[in-house]
Amino acid sequence: MENNVSDESFRDSISTIDAKGKRIYIHPKIPSGPFYNKRKILSYFLLAFLLSAPFIKINGNQFLLFNVIDRRFNIFSFQFWPHDFHLFVISMIIGVVGLALFTVAFGRIFCGWFCPQTIFMEMVFRRIEFWIDGDRAQQIRLSNQAWDGEKIRKRLSKWVVFFIISFIIANVFLAYLIGSDAVLELVKEGPTHNTSTLIALLIFTAVFYFIYAWFREQVCIIACPYGRMQGVLLDNKSINVAYDHVRGEGEVGRAKFNKNEDRKALGIGDCIDCKVCVHVCPTGIDIRNGTQLECINCTACIDECDTIMEKVGLPKGLIRYASEDEIVKKAPFKLTTRMIGYIAVLAILIFVFIGMLFLRNDVEASILHAPGQLFQHDGNKISNIYNYDIINKTEKDLNNVTFKLIEPKGEVKLVGSPNARIPKNGISKGTFFVKILENELKGEKVELKIEVYNNKKLIETATTNFVGPRNFN
Repeated sequence: MENNVSDESFRDSISTIDAKGKRIYIHPKIPSGPFYNKRKILSYFLLAFLLSAPFIKINGNQFLLFNVIDRRFNIFSFQFWPHDFHLFVISMIIGVVGLALFTVAFGRIFCGWFCPQTIFMEMVFRRIEFWIDGDRAQQIRLSNQAWDGEKIRKRLSKWVVFFIISFIIANVFLAYLIGSDAVLELVKEGPTHNTSTLIALLIFTAVFYFIYAWFREQVCIIACPYGRMQGVLLDNKSINVAYDHVRGEGEVGRAKFNKNEDRKALGIGDCIDCKVCVHVCPTGIDIRNGTQLECINCTACIDECDTIMEKVGLPKGLIRYASEDEIVKKAPFKLTTRMIGYIAVLAILIFVFIGMLFLRNDVEASILHAPGQLFQHDGNKISNIYNYDIINKTEKDLNNVTFKLIEPKGEVKLVGSPNARIPKNGISKGTFFVKILENELKGEKVELKIEVYNNKKLIETATTNFVGPRNFN
């Protein structure tokens, strides 16, 4: 019999590093059970979404695009331009607050069920590894055996498949960054015409291959800040994948199963110390030690423990979704003051975001005085030269865009064509002169109000400054 729940020495190190600081490679058991089956269904749906999202278009807009270079972002086909950066920031803040609320209430469930790292690792690369190398015992044997024909064949097969999948992921990742049309065009042109892009693609491939072939669970344990953040957000009322230590340890601790003994009369807990929950864990932890930052709430230990409990005739749920208060005090889940606070902040942010979306202009014009240019005399008029940028966020082309000076009185003359054309979801740049009668100027710097029209319909109003001479008649 043993009871290690009160022993906190395990928190002095992580499960994937030994006493000498060397990496311990995890060879988890193939998981199975109701929760795992549900995770597979959800993961296949999310995989289909992640791989197809940059290639889906709605009204000509890519469904998801994060083009940092050109500062263009599409979220659910809605375009966000540089002028909309505040909307993008608020949407990211909403995501962070929502994730914090989710963690306070339900722990690190996001990591086990929704995180792309976990989905690709556990539902793609790990399943390929099971298919090629076998289950836990076979993987350990293969890892320890000499480099004979079997090991070389299996290792090369796995590495080649891993590289191909990493290359596919890198292409999809590139489609999120530069757009699917650009990626497809690069594929048609071939690698010889796009050497720099090919090099970038191979770098991405190498990064993904490194993560999924070698670094693996270390991303969740070491690199991901979310594991540390959950330590701040969780409390005794948060629901986690938890071991019921009250029931599992009993009065004297856990012990191996013996069908001829009355465990309850002896004070022995229901945990039979089979360690299957440890063997199936993808991060190598012992869930019986309590909540740990390495736990990604993947529920593999729940499925395995329920299977063992069923076999030995004990009640299921020794490991389950539960809060510490539920295990110790039998207290049901309820909203806490902190959860209500997060909900209120999240509701306010969503309300503000929706309001900003409604106030968002379909067309935005930016008019700036041409750098390095002062004023010019044109008879009794003073002229300034301006550069304009107009962003069309609509799904229609603006084919007859004109400018009208409202204050003070004057005229606007475009350089080149008398009107401008702005394609849908596009930008138009150009230059125009503003001429004002000298006696209309009230100072050396005057604010101009310029209206922008498309087919005589007002679509935007912009302001800028007009520079004139110091002295006036």
